[in-house]
Amino acid sequence: MKAMSAFNPRSLDDFAERYPASPATLQHRLAGHPLFAMHRLTTLARALPADRIEYNSGDLPIGQDPGETPMNGLSAEETLRRIAENKSWMVLKNIERDPYYARLLNACLDELAPVTAQTTGAMHKREGFIFISSPGSVTPFHMDPEHNILMQIRGAKTFRIFPAARDFVSDEQHEAFHRAGGHRNLPYKEDFDDCATAYKLFPGDALYAPVKAPHWVRVGPDVSISLSITWRSEASDAEASLRRANGWLRAHGIAPPAPGAVPLHDRLASLGARAAARLAR
Repeated sequence: MKAMSAFNPRSLDDFAERYPASPATLQHRLAGHPLFAMHRLTTLARALPADRIEYNSGDLPIGQDPGETPMNGLSAEETLRRIAENKSWMVLKNIERDPYYARLLNACLDELAPVTAQTTGAMHKREGFIFISSPGSVTPFHMDPEHNILMQIRGAKTFRIFPAARDFVSDEQHEAFHRAGGHRNLPYKEDFDDCATAYKLFPGDALYAPVKAPHWVRVGPDVSISLSITWRSEASDAEASLRRANGWLRAHGIAPPAPGAVPLHDRLASLGARAAARLAR
């Protein structure tokens, strides 16, 4: 018997038209799935290594300085147990370490793989993240290096996404992120507000966020649970390698051309960075 698909097939058509450069909305069938019951998430949190669980206060400004993020004073298990009232934000990282969640993650990504392969190549580094957030919590303005689809499971949130443009993230910030292990959080200015596209996500809704497209998120009036399924591709690897190469050039007094301005430079710089990484290993 064929397993039920995770995504509404019609929404995959819209995803195919917009991938990889533009956000795309999808519909999924995971709301109410038993792996997202609170007791099951508590069991998962107990099994994950401590460094695979991140949590803090969810009462944050949009432009939160990562070095000053306030903690909530609770353990991870207590944070989950009291998530409805403790104004917290939590993410369980690399859920694919658990075989049940790994099967679910791969089932979702396998549905997308035929679409993504046509433009960005084969998927690799498949990873899953579960976000559990108190009502009103904020995920500050940041960018991610992966292709990402956020699937809303419980509650609601508003996801504000911005173009992946230098108006919001400078070339130097991109380079620092890849060369120096820069934090995902980014400085935020009020005049950014009018440039965002806001997507309101309810259970059954999903949103594709392109690689490095900056965004921030606010949870609605109830507890929110979301699943983020991510992958890397030849395209995302090339972008990361180019940023590392350009950062190296800039550190040595050479101003590199903006990505896309000189395609030959982009290809050679990316190849050079990859070769250097292989030699370092």
